[in-house]
Amino acid sequence: MKLGLLLLATLPIAAYAQDSTTVNSSSEYPNTFSSGSANVQRFDNKARRFNDWSISVGGGAAFMVHSDLRSFYDKKVNWGYNAYVSVDKQITHTFGLSLIYQRGETKQKAMLGGAAGAAAGVGTATTKFNQLALMGDINFSNLLRRVDNHSPYRWALHGYAGIGIQNYNTSLHDGNEYRWSDNPKRVPLFIDQKFDINSIYYQFGTGLKYKVSKLIDIEARAMYIISGDDEFDGGGWAGPNDYDPATPGSKYNMISDSRSDNALSVTLGVSFKLGNKLSHLAWHDPLQEAYYRTSVLENAATDLVVCEKGDADNDGVCDDWDRQLDTPAGARVDGAGVALDMDLDGVIDLYDKCVTVPGPVENNGCPTK
Repeated sequence: MKLGLLLLATLPIAAYAQDSTTVNSSSEYPNTFSSGSANVQRFDNKARRFNDWSISVGGGAAFMVHSDLRSFYDKKVNWGYNAYVSVDKQITHTFGLSLIYQRGETKQKAMLGGAAGAAAGVGTATTKFNQLALMGDINFSNLLRRVDNHSPYRWALHGYAGIGIQNYNTSLHDGNEYRWSDNPKRVPLFIDQKFDINSIYYQFGTGLKYKVSKLIDIEARAMYIISGDDEFDGGGWAGPNDYDPATPGSKYNMISDSRSDNALSVTLGVSFKLGNKLSHLAWHDPLQEAYYRTSVLENAATDLVVCEKGDADNDGVCDDWDRQLDTPAGARVDGAGVALDMDLDGVIDLYDKCVTVPGPVENNGCPTK
């Protein structure tokens, strides 16, 4: 009994579950079933709503900051430079990837302690580097933006982190061991690090972007570079004997306890967004869009028009869906506006003298004896 009632209840649902706009699976759209919408299209580049590729270039200053020889020395700044170019791919509205190439130069100074420092004076070094890295990009503004914030979205805070390889050339000059001299024979210290597995470096930082137009963004960016190498500042070779005070040679690499020379770059750049879409994915927040559309629907004024065509026969059923537009006055009707005929004898109840017993029209709906 219960099973029969269940089947009876589900039959109307099954009967009306499909409509005229249903798209079934076909060779053109395999494994595609859609009820209620025929707006089905291929999932390819033509179906994309947003641009997600860009090219970025920028440049600015670079400094050796946490190292043995430093760019900030004796209350003076030794300026260097850094320039970059990258190809950027936005994966989601909050995360992207960049393949970035950087080229730069830092200038730094330091002085040894004791007699060695008195003899050598202030040592000066230069580092020229080339770096290639894969870098992740987190859009904090999209990640933390309130969904009820409908203000124009033109500023965005980004966080970056990446890993790559580098090559660099350093030179170190002082007034003693690392100077040009024929008597005794001495030359400055030059180090040439090639691109290889020993030249892995890391970087992380932050940037503030401003949306100039749908094609161009500008950005102020600060990046911290962790070389993982004590030779990056030009302070000398980093072999075991170079950290032994008993061995000969200037010990610039022992000025700082850290075995990684790290640098800082501050740049201003521009991004050129590629594609012909109206917006870039980095400037889109799907949650904000969903809440905004919901808000629009909630606040939209809806004019409800009842009985647009009127009710000509005054039977209480609008002419828009009345199946009997000339129902006699006073006749009871069903939901479709059709006059009731309880005994189905062809005489409506208004005129039927025997409402529950069928009879001919000639006898006012009553049976003949």
